[in-house]
Amino acid sequence: MGLVEAVKAAFDHEGRLAQSVVEFRPRTVQLQMAEAVAETMNNGGILVVEAGTGVGKTYAYLVPILLSGTRVLVSTATKALQDQLYLRDIPRLTAALGLPVHTAMLKGRSSYLCLHRMQSASEQEIQGVGTSDLRRIVEWSTLTQSGDLSEVLHTDDNTPLFATVSSTRDNCLGARCLQSEQCHVNLARKRAMAADVVVVNHHLFFADLNVRESGIAELLPDVRTVVFDEAHQINAIGVQFLGVQLTTHQLLSMCRDAAKSELLLGLGLLDGTTWLTRLEQATHALLHVVGECSPLNHLAWTGIAPEGLAEKTWLDAMQTLEEALADCLIATAQAAPMSSDLTQLHQRVQALHALLTHFIGPAQPGWVRWIEVSNQLRFFQSPIDIAQDMQLRVFNNLQTKSGQQKSWIFTSATLGHDPQLSWFVDSCGAQDSKVLRLDSPFDHAAQAAIYIPDDFPKPSDASHSAHVAALVADAAAVLGGRTMVLTTTLRAMYAIGSALSKHFSGFDEIEVLVQGDLPKQELLRRFFSVDGTTRGRILIGAATFWEGVDLPGDALQLLVIDKLPFVPPGDLLLDARVRRTVRKGRSAFNHVHLPLVAIALKQGAGRLIRRESDRGILVVCDVRMRNMAYGRRLLAALPPMRQLTGQEAFIAELYALTKFSTKGQSPP
Repeated sequence: MGLVEAVKAAFDHEGRLAQSVVEFRPRTVQLQMAEAVAETMNNGGILVVEAGTGVGKTYAYLVPILLSGTRVLVSTATKALQDQLYLRDIPRLTAALGLPVHTAMLKGRSSYLCLHRMQSASEQEIQGVGTSDLRRIVEWSTLTQSGDLSEVLHTDDNTPLFATVSSTRDNCLGARCLQSEQCHVNLARKRAMAADVVVVNHHLFFADLNVRESGIAELLPDVRTVVFDEAHQINAIGVQFLGVQLTTHQLLSMCRDAAKSELLLGLGLLDGTTWLTRLEQATHALLHVVGECSPLNHLAWTGIAPEGLAEKTWLDAMQTLEEALADCLIATAQAAPMSSDLTQLHQRVQALHALLTHFIGPAQPGWVRWIEVSNQLRFFQSPIDIAQDMQLRVFNNLQTKSGQQKSWIFTSATLGHDPQLSWFVDSCGAQDSKVLRLDSPFDHAAQAAIYIPDDFPKPSDASHSAHVAALVADAAAVLGGRTMVLTTTLRAMYAIGSALSKHFSGFDEIEVLVQGDLPKQELLRRFFSVDGTTRGRILIGAATFWEGVDLPGDALQLLVIDKLPFVPPGDLLLDARVRRTVRKGRSAFNHVHLPLVAIALKQGAGRLIRRESDRGILVVCDVRMRNMAYGRRLLAALPPMRQLTGQEAFIAELYALTKFSTKGQSPP
């Protein structure tokens, strides 16, 4: 039986999935995607699939790759999705299909416990680190097989302890470490090299593509298929890691570490006028130049010097810094043969000098350069998109070592707003791909309605957030909570959250949850939880709450979006894409700004209807959605929900949603 036939059999209404997976329901669109994945794996090439909410895209690509018996790399957007795939979805499917597939998960170095650094932390008091948390990690270290710090329970992911007990490329001792044979990073890479299916994340994939440090570069030649889930994020993540970054903190940190070397002192390579002092002085001088000339957080750097800085002053400071770093290079080269520590220091100086040279002279064509200014300087040089790197470093590997045709699968619920998905395809260099668009199987016309208030102030009006809060307060009171508000800015989030918290301060039946009050997962757990009371909840979030949030059932029945999610001005990468688009004689609004808004809007709206049984209302508090031609285009790009006209229709729909929550109440 060929792969396509095996896939059809697995998804049949009497197949393995129907018999073994309780929640499985045969869906035509899911089978269409699975067949397309199987055919691409057979023939090689690139497949781009936009699969609307409810298609079941995870199973649609996992079933073919598991049945294929070939080596596959799956990359996800976040470590949380990695864990979901590796710990839940893949084991469930391998059991259902009866397949002895060898799987592995690989994360970045900072996700794993470093035994050497844990021991060092245990032997000294670390400022800002709780001893109970450290004791918990030490106890856990004797039980864990993976060393993945996400396994540690009841410890905040943002605790500084995780950075203390994990390693970086700079501080890893490598083969000199006494714990190298038990090193969790090394063991994870060995497991990945031996596995049939390896689950990674986009950050790790592109970081490794650039520095070849985590083991993915060694995996790729043998991998038959690479799957990118949540592929709409790969361009933003890719440009971040394929670019070049240098900070003044790195330079000064190297100086501090070198100053601690007793061996350098003994060799006479350290005194009050050495290369080390000159490097510190040159770094502080550069900080002074920028601090004197500009109060901005981001400085565009399209010419010889960053904006607002005198060219001669900047060039002199950069030349002095480069000469000081070159002297460091000479001095550490002399000392390197004396010890492995000094060899590592020399390599570190080499890397810093190589980074600095990227920022001397003009940026290469197709790249963007800028500086972030805070208590340090962060130099950035990034490609405008990942198209060239994908074509030269990923898609050009047409065959595995054994001569099999390679395939690349990209999938997400939102990849564009036109039939060709040109926004995504062009940005990742996949012009030769097969494009497949699959609409959500949900009956949105029956399950959902959309309301655009026509009596709202313009989004730029200072009273806009207050109007959003008032609408939410009235509607959430009818529903008994069950409401989520997505904002386009943190300022709006805080304003709406503050107004709602004040409004419901004496009303025990409604709890207001605001992003930042608790960790994200705890907020979602609180919002979704059934605690035996009738207390309802309103959740207000920005940024990451627009996607990756799954709240099915009655927990969420009203989703409010404050404004159309245009990217705010000042995004230097976006500005560069706009300039490139204009040079090509195309409309920047239609080909850059509008696709980004459409994708973000579809992602946010996708939080509402997650199952066939869900019911809800989407409210977009932006009059441009109805009054502007582009707003009507964005409306047409959303799932086909019923449109509510007027406040009375909106109120009636609220009462029709969950009548049991409105007993004894009258309309607002």
